[in-house]
Parts: sequence; C-alpha cells; structure tokens
Amino acid sequence: MMKIRLSPSYMNCRNEVEQIVAHFERQGGMIYHGRNMIKTFQTANGTWNVKRYHCPSLFNRIVYTFLRKPKGLRAFEYPNRIIPAGFETPYPIAYVEQRQWGLISSSFFISEHCPYKRRFYEFGDAKVADVADILTEFVRFTAGLHEAGIYHRDYSPGNILFDQKDGEWHFSIVDINRMVFGPVSIKKGCLNFARLWGQPEMFRFIATEYAHARHANEKDCTRWVMKARNRFWKPRAKRLDLPYNINF
Repeated sequence: MMKIRLSPSYMNCRNEVEQIVAHFERQGGMIYHGRNMIKTFQTANGTWNVKRYHCPSLFNRIVYTFLRKPKGLRAFEYPNRIIPAGFETPYPIAYVEQRQWGLISSSFFISEHCPYKRRFYEFGDAKVADVADILTEFVRFTAGLHEAGIYHRDYSPGNILFDQKDGEWHFSIVDINRMVFGPVSIKKGCLNFARLWGQPEMFRFIATEYAHARHANEKDCTRWVMKARNRFWKPRAKRLDLPYNINF
C-alpha cells in the first residue's frame, strides 16, 4: 500500500512521483548513501531531491504508524513554517509512505533541489579573518531563525547549505525533520552551534556575533558556545579520523 501527499504547487505530478519511487533503486544520481539514501532526479519540473528513509525496526514502525509523525512527513510539513517566516529550505514536493501489514515499511521525502554548493565542512581549519564575512552573515541568519522561534536540532555542517548570489550570502537548512518551534532563549541558541566544525577562534567569533545579533552579553555567549562545543567534540575527537586537528 502506498500513500502520497503532494504540495499544492505539484498536485499534477502524482504519476511522476510514483515513477520515481518505483524506479528509485535503479535510477537517479546518488548524493548520499548511508542509513538513508538521497538521490537527484531530473524531471520536466526541474531537479528534484529524493530522500528514502531506511525501514525502521518493528518497534519504531509501530511508533511511526500510530504514535508519532514519521521523519519524512515532518520534513514535508516543516517547510510550511520555515519558508513563510522568510528563511530558505528546499520547497517540499511530496511525501510518500509505503506500508506492509498496516505498518510503515519505508518512506520518501521529495523536494526541489537546492543549488547551493558549499557546506560548513570547509571551515574545519579556516582562519576567521578569511571567512569573517560569511560567518557574520551566517550568525545573523541563525539568530533570525531563533528570534522567529525556529530551532534546528541537527545544526551540523552538512545540513547548512550556502552560496553567494548577487553579491550576498544565502543560507538554506536541510534535513529538517528534527525541528523545534517555540521561543529560543539566548543560552539555548548558543548551544545550537556545538556541532559545527572549526577551531576555537571561529567559535569565539560566532559567540561574539551572536551576542551582538541578539543584544546579549558577550561573555555569557562565549562561555555557553565554547562549553557546548567542547562537550560535543572532545569525545568524538578521540575516536574519529577528523580532517583537521581540533584544539580545545
């Protein structure tokens, strides 16, 4: 059994969505292959990103069928809260859910493809002086999200896409199924930067700019940002083969 939800702008694309899901394994250009799989498909309506979520365990199949919205459905619905608020995330096209014996077996989230090529991975060993303009605009973007009550719980380098367009830096957030909507305190906002890659200098710069953007105390923001960054990265630095040396 297959259930399909389409965005209003794509109501006439049901057949195309069905064909993509049917031929997902054999067609499309691979973007990511891991627990989940992401591919691009060229269509008459432009380039689409298609994310297939892995088949959950039996327990989670029951949870996502009866108790909690599946990740793909959340990813499909959340742009309707993010985009109207003035922030960028790929426009949703469809959510597809496949079921066996009445339980979710797999699901797909289809969206428009974001053309931005750059990711925050490149800032692993960057000097602040070389990227200060990007970081400043990024922090303002993040502060704007928080002021609007939008909090990305997986605010990691691969989930922040950016590029320069018409002389200005633009940012788009992806993998948005783990979002929280509601007031974001200054401290909670500072903790949101913990998963980024970068040297201490970069995080101190981010903390200062965030304090300016939200009219907060610089010392408090620096303490919260650095503590969150160290708590997240110290245990991982010991066991991961990172492309740069993290200094604490």
